[in-house]
Amino acid sequence: MQTELIASAHQVPPVLVPQADDPRPLRNAFGRFATGVTIVTTQTPNGPLGITANSFSSVSLDPPLVMWGIGRHSSRFAAFAECEHFAVHVLALEQHDLCWRFARSGQDFSGVDLAYSDEGAPLLPGALARFECRTANRFTGGDHEMLLGRVLRMTSREGEPMVFSAGRYRLFAPDA
Repeated sequence: MQTELIASAHQVPPVLVPQADDPRPLRNAFGRFATGVTIVTTQTPNGPLGITANSFSSVSLDPPLVMWGIGRHSSRFAAFAECEHFAVHVLALEQHDLCWRFARSGQDFSGVDLAYSDEGAPLLPGALARFECRTANRFTGGDHEMLLGRVLRMTSREGEPMVFSAGRYRLFAPDA
């Protein structure tokens, strides 16, 4: 098995040029990068709103900054692209139900013990980490809007993270 892994790692894959009319090869290549899974929440005039996102990254320690992106195709785009405050919740492995709920609908907070930040951003319970943010900057990144957030407050706890790779949720194996 180890020999097979080493041999496959040394094979040269074909070089492709991303094509707008067939984004699948690019999407598959992006999928090789394992990411954590988050739910981003904000408050709107119609109530709390959330979205599952894996386009999240830490940016800076000083000042404390994070970044995430929302697709322009999303029905929730306008609310997040215009928000002044938001919270990013890094999901624990056992939070599959929340992951899928906010991937489908951003307004279903039923049964969630919701709290609010001092600025009014909805806060979900149980996340491995949570970052309460003020939008510091916005910029267009192709078919996404990127939000740079100044971290105002955060929480963190021990636990196993939810990981997404190659189109599937996976268990992170730190001892492998």
